[in-house]
Amino acid sequence: MKKETVVPAKNEPAGEAPVKVARSKTFFAYISRMKYITRWGLMRNTETENIQEHSLQVAMLAHALAIIHNDLNNGELWETVLDPEKACLYGVFHDCDEIITGDLPTPIKYANPVIRDNYHDIESQSKNKLLGMLPESLRPVYKDILFFESLDPEYRAIVKAADRLSAYIKCVEECKAGNSEFFRARDSVRDSMRAMKLPELDYFIDNYLPAYSLTLDELENTK
Repeated sequence: MKKETVVPAKNEPAGEAPVKVARSKTFFAYISRMKYITRWGLMRNTETENIQEHSLQVAMLAHALAIIHNDLNNGELWETVLDPEKACLYGVFHDCDEIITGDLPTPIKYANPVIRDNYHDIESQSKNKLLGMLPESLRPVYKDILFFESLDPEYRAIVKAADRLSAYIKCVEECKAGNSEFFRARDSVRDSMRAMKLPELDYFIDNYLPAYSLTLDELENTK
């Protein structure tokens, strides 16, 4: 059996021996640090958002979009039937590499093809580093999840659409709070969603997105 690197745990209570933790047992503790990585770093926020909060919302939206996709599929618009639970799972982990890379602002990430391609390479290396924090028996399972865009590409568009929906919802919330910093971002994200030309995304935009602009009282008094 391959010998594992052991990382000594720090800040142990006085009088207790340091706990030895194998490198292959650190994945889940590392993943839990998603809550420390904030998004929208170049923007003034009225309320900060971390990638753990964002990923939960993306997971819920991806699940909904997959259900809508399948519902519309009954009209024989597509041949592919999507698994909503799988879409949800991919949404949970879609940004976990940012624990290592941080959240690079979109204007920088896509400033030119060189930066974009290099960043994608960094993302892959970060995901492989995370896989190295698991025992070998679990790595194939999580490799399928972390690299779903290449290994299960039919879900790529759904998760990307959910990601943009989440970004748009954040913009709407900031604009409702009077933060003009997000006005142009809101319009840009809305245009990029329409440009995707996904029927399930368009359906969500037309039917469910308007409610995000309502206050709590307005939501309570809908009929």
